[in-house]
Parts: sequence; structure tokens; C-alpha cells
Amino acid sequence: MPNGVAVGEDGVTRCFWAAKHPDYQTYHDLEWGFPVRDDRRLFEKICLEGFQAGLSWLTILRKREAFRRAFAGFEIAKVARFDGRRVERLLADPRIVRHRGKIESAIQNAKRALELIEQEGSLARFMWQFEPGPKERPRRMTRAAIVALTQTPSSQALSRELRRRGFTFVGPTTMYALMQSVGLVNDHIEGCDARPRAQAARARFRRPA
Repeated sequence: MPNGVAVGEDGVTRCFWAAKHPDYQTYHDLEWGFPVRDDRRLFEKICLEGFQAGLSWLTILRKREAFRRAFAGFEIAKVARFDGRRVERLLADPRIVRHRGKIESAIQNAKRALELIEQEGSLARFMWQFEPGPKERPRRMTRAAIVALTQTPSSQALSRELRRRGFTFVGPTTMYALMQSVGLVNDHIEGCDARPRAQAARARFRRPA
């Protein structure tokens, strides 16, 4: 595993963490690190990263379709209307992570997201303001670099601003994981087959204005 990449049985070179399970491989190859501008998808990521706290991301990936069914496809306006009875139904659903605090956080975050969209124009426009500049990025993306990157000044700033607006389960480490997953940063290790594809996707991507 030079530099932290691994060659799978399919001959694809991936970041070390994606070699462990087929679900990780699909997520790594097609989603992680590729830029997102859709508000619904960004809201879903905020929620799922919050649910992941204290758990493995593989657990969340395996439950993602169940989460989507339980949370109305993460349509922000619909989730914002969830009431106490809906919370109790979610707590009884074994297909998702049954944590009252995280469930109630997702609902409250939907309400805060609607306010943010009204003020900023879109969740995407707000989020992409926190894309870090080159001075904040490692000179070379290696296994050591990615292991050390648990939070950054940009993820800290994003976390502070979201918390100021009333969001919860949005700490700086959680927000850095979010930034990785939606392409605000490209943390694919050098030598990984997905890294140049993510770079090309970012080059084509137009920041929401």
C-alpha cells in the first residue's frame, strides 16, 4: 500500500480506507470527494454525518436507503414539519439509528436550513463559501496527511457559523467529514484512481453564486 493506496481485486487503485468493504468502494469511487451543489443532497449529508457521530460510516451507508425513506427523502421542508408523533415513529424504526437527540437534531436542522436558504439563497451557496484555499491544504495528499486531517480552520469556521444559526451535531470534525464527502476538499490520496476524476469534476463545477 504505497502512500496509502490499495489495488482491489477489480484492479482499481483506491484510498486505503475504501479497500475494506464493497460498500465503501462504491461510495469512494462515485461519490466521496465529488462536488455537490444540490440543497437536498447537502442537507442529507449534514444529517447523516450527525447520525454517524460515535459510529462507523459503514453503518450509516448500509442504513442510508432506510434513512431516506424515514426522512422523506431528506426534503428539507418536509422534514421541518415532522412533529412529536413522527419522532416516536422514528424511534421505533429498527432500520435507522434510533437516537432521540440525533433525530430531533435532524428536524431542527431542517428548520434552520429553511431559514438559512431564505437568507442566503441556497444551502449550496452558503456551504461553498467555506471551500478552503490552497494554503490550508497539504502539499501532498498521503495516508499520513489524511489521517492527520480531522478538522481545519475552514471546518471550524463552518461549524461555528452553523451553530450560531442554531444547527446541532455540526462540530468541526463532523463538518470536515462533510467537506470531504461533498467535494469541498479532495482528500483522495495521490495514486488513487478517483483523485484525478474528482479534480476534473471540481474543474467543471461552478460555485453557486
